[in-house]
Amino acid sequence: MAQTILIVEDERDLLSTIEYNLQREGFDTRAATTGEMALRLAERDPRPELVLLDIMLPDLSGTEVCRRLRQSDALRRVPVIMVTARGEEIDRVVGFEVGADDYVVKPFSVRELVLRVKAILRRVKGGDGDGAGETTFGKLRLDPAAHRVFVEDVEVVLTALEFRLLSTFLTRRGRVQSREVLLADVWGIEADVTTRTVDTHVKRLREKLGVCGGYVETLRGVGYRFRANPDDASQADADGDTP
Repeated sequence: MAQTILIVEDERDLLSTIEYNLQREGFDTRAATTGEMALRLAERDPRPELVLLDIMLPDLSGTEVCRRLRQSDALRRVPVIMVTARGEEIDRVVGFEVGADDYVVKPFSVRELVLRVKAILRRVKGGDGDGAGETTFGKLRLDPAAHRVFVEDVEVVLTALEFRLLSTFLTRRGRVQSREVLLADVWGIEADVTTRTVDTHVKRLREKLGVCGGYVETLRGVGYRFRANPDDASQADADGDTP
């Protein structure tokens, strides 16, 4: 069965162009020109595998639509790519903070957009089908098959990209990961994605992990490292170190 992409865009010419190119690549598409319409279409079966979401909409903002998707039990893990003319760093940060998985600035290459869609869908499929069992690390428990994360037995809701980032850290614990390596292995595409994107996602991931946020250690000028032992994070806190 073809994968369904929900396109949310109020510029009808651009909407038609994106829709045509995705359909040519074998995707099913749904189109919405307002935020409220997007939320209704997202609830329709089959649920979309990915949402392309413009920020500047005539009713709700794209960030509000993304926030509501993340609050829905049925839709909170659906990847979201924000598509917008607003490319300032603060706009990207806000987009990532409300749960976007990627951010594309207009004008953009439609071919690049399609590649980003495919890259994210590959990551989601790969993460769900890698056959790995549950992993427990200190107060953190990760279940790849169910795409669920628990901190002290309380579930933490992560976006598809945050889950991929955490899984990558956890499977490489004790090893340094540069921002460039994370971009290549987690994001899966290098076009117009900066190392600042990595920092923003790591910050957001730490916040969501709460007491387990200290498992991710910053190595200034190098990158990040997931601690080899959960007790190391407790010791670092006791010593007054900042993760």
